[in-house]
Amino acid sequence: MQTPVTIIGAGLGGLTLARVLYVHGIPATIYEAEPSPMSRSQGGLLDIHDYNGQIAVEAAGLMDEFRGLILEGRQQMRILDPDGTVLLDHPDDGTGGRPELLRGELRQMLLDSLPDGTVKWGRKVSGVRTVDGGHEVSFADGGSVVAKLLVGADGAWSKVRPLLSDAMPEYMGLAFVETYLYEADTRHPAAAKVVGGGGMGAPGPGLRIMVHRERGDTLHTYAMLNKPQEWFDALDDLDTTDALARVAAEFDGWAPEILELISGGDTAPILRRHFTLPGVHRWERTPGVTLIGDAAHLRGPNGEGANLAMLDGSDLAELLVAHPDDVETALALHEERMFARSEEIAAESAEMVKRITADNGKDTAKVIADGFRQMLAKKRNAS
Repeated sequence: MQTPVTIIGAGLGGLTLARVLYVHGIPATIYEAEPSPMSRSQGGLLDIHDYNGQIAVEAAGLMDEFRGLILEGRQQMRILDPDGTVLLDHPDDGTGGRPELLRGELRQMLLDSLPDGTVKWGRKVSGVRTVDGGHEVSFADGGSVVAKLLVGADGAWSKVRPLLSDAMPEYMGLAFVETYLYEADTRHPAAAKVVGGGGMGAPGPGLRIMVHRERGDTLHTYAMLNKPQEWFDALDDLDTTDALARVAAEFDGWAPEILELISGGDTAPILRRHFTLPGVHRWERTPGVTLIGDAAHLRGPNGEGANLAMLDGSDLAELLVAHPDDVETALALHEERMFARSEEIAAESAEMVKRITADNGKDTAKVIADGFRQMLAKKRNAS
C-alpha cells in the first residue's frame, strides 16, 4: 500500500499535492493553522501561467472548473507616468497565456475537490522532530502526529524546513501596502478610468503603484515602497485615514487620479513585507520529508510563487504515483527538478526586483514601459 502523505499547510501548493494524490487513490491529510477556509483574506488576483500553474491544474483534473473562475479582460496592462500620461496600453487579446483569477476562489476550487476531512483546520504546528518511524509534528493545542512521509507546504516561516535546512528568510527592503476601492466606477470614477479594465502600473524612482481590477468594479491597489521595516511598523499606530495619508505622501506630486487609489482607499492598509530565501537553496536528501512552494524557494514579487507551488505539488504527487514502492527515489527526483526550476526563476526574480526598484529618475516609468514592450515583442517572435 502506498505510504500516506502528511502535508503541513493548506495553501495552493499543499492543496494541489493533496488533490493530485487523491485523483490517484493515495491518501493524504493536510494540517492547517488557520481555523477555517475564510478566516483571513486570501489576497488578490493571480495570473496562472500555461507553462507551470496550468500544468498543475490539468494534473488535478480541474481545468473546466479553473476556466470558470477566469476574469476576462484582466490581462490588459497599462503603464503610466506619475503625471498620468499613458505610456503603454496593452489589450487583453486572449493570447497572453496568463489568465487572471482570484486567489481565494482558486483555493476554494481545490478545497471543494477534496474529500471532507482532508484538511484539519486550526492545527498550528509548534515544532517538528525526527523520531523512530518518521517525523513527529507537534501542535499548539498539545496534540501530535507521526508522519512516515511529511511535506512542508507551510510557507515562508515553515516549521518543517529546519529538518532539512538552516536557511531563514531575509527581508528584501521592500513591502506592499494594499488597499481596496469598492464601487470604483461610480464612487471613484477618475481612479477607475485611469486603471482601465485590467492591470495598471505607475512606476517612479524606487517606488511604484500597481492596481488590479477584480470582480465588478473593485480596484485592488498595491503601493510598493523601499523602506526599513520600522517605517512600516509605524503605520500600525495610525488610524486608517492617517496611515493611508502617510503612504500617499510618499507619492507627493503624482497625478491626483493616481493618488486617489491610495488616499481614497475603503479599507485599512494591509501590509505585506517581502522576504527571500537564498537564490540557491538546496539540502541533503533526508528520508521521509521534503518541502514545496515558499517553504523551499521563497522569492520576491515575481508573479511565479503560486505557480511554482502548484507545480511542485502536482509534480511531487505524480512522482509518488510513478514510484509506489520507492518513496525516496520519488523525493530525490522531486527535489532535483524543484531545485533546477526554482534556481532559474530565482535569477529571473532577482533581475526583476532590481528592475522594478531601480531609480531611473524621471525616466523610470519610460524604462519600465520600454522593457514591457521588448518582452511582448520577444514573446511574439518566439510564437
